[in-house]
Amino acid sequence: MSTIEKQAKPVETVWFTRCPVPTATGLAYKLGWLDQEFARDGIKLQTLQEVGGELARHHYDHQLETLVREGGNLLALPARAQGAPTRLIGLTWIDEWQSILVRPGSGITKPADLKGKRLALPAFRNDDLQNNRRGRSIARGMSLAGYKGALASAGLTLDDVELVELGQNAPAEYRNLGTNLWEGISPLLLGEVDAVYVKGAAAADAARDAGVVVGIDLDKLERRYRVNNGTPRPITVHEDFLRDHFELVVRFLTQTLRAAEWARSHKDEVLEILQGETRAGGKGVAEAYRDGFHLALAPDLSDEKVELFKQQKHFQLVHGFLDRDVDVDAWIDRRPLEEAQRRVSESLRAAA
Repeated sequence: MSTIEKQAKPVETVWFTRCPVPTATGLAYKLGWLDQEFARDGIKLQTLQEVGGELARHHYDHQLETLVREGGNLLALPARAQGAPTRLIGLTWIDEWQSILVRPGSGITKPADLKGKRLALPAFRNDDLQNNRRGRSIARGMSLAGYKGALASAGLTLDDVELVELGQNAPAEYRNLGTNLWEGISPLLLGEVDAVYVKGAAAADAARDAGVVVGIDLDKLERRYRVNNGTPRPITVHEDFLRDHFELVVRFLTQTLRAAEWARSHKDEVLEILQGETRAGGKGVAEAYRDGFHLALAPDLSDEKVELFKQQKHFQLVHGFLDRDVDVDAWIDRRPLEEAQRRVSESLRAAA
């Protein structure tokens, strides 16, 4: 242990936060491994999702020093651009049923069919504009990136479609479709737009309930065309936590990697856990998470993922989600993940 770590204030609680999506971190928590890891040192493990209240805001601003955040880049990148003292220690890529929904019989079955069509675009939320927290308008950012990728795959741009900013005047029976995030399902049903971007297991459930269909399965496109809020998804920590308690960060990542390895041979158990993690039913989970997703939950910092993350950073800068550019390479600290990978590899070799 370094001299700095010996002098650092003892850690009473390790916090973590994740989005309602498949993560190895979430699995490690549900399996009890993270609690066990830190309990032997008398350190509590708590999640922002379960505690809520005033602390919940740290999922967005990352100002809680002993927090490990595994969440969408539409929050992590803008926070970094506004000066949040974070370091990027891992990236994951989990395809999550990114889709463009249409009405049955619309004739929209491939990206080229979007040309000239009206696409639903959630507006920036007033509070996000007033408080300069534009990254929190997640539905807008994801929708815009989803359309841009789909159009680019067909040699088109956003100039080839009509983006329709959504209002808040849907009939009561349509108001809650899409779990209050994908509000474009209502205008689609009403004929006000021709297509709407959605993502995730809950959206799969909402689409089924609404009677709309998948016109374009974005998960089938090349990776560069499906870069979005969670693809890649960053794992970030406060730089003081990493500096003063490097070993705790490594131990956290080690349990995450262990859970990712466990998931490879426990698909059914993973799907069951995900119903709670994603707030969706069994059908929605099975539909959204497919094609061997459970084999690739482990975070890494591969050249491919870093380049795709830079692509998303450029998108956010161009479309008004970032205050200023972010130097991704300077943000990355590879040391804790490399050490965690070494420990898990040694453990697997010993077990074999």
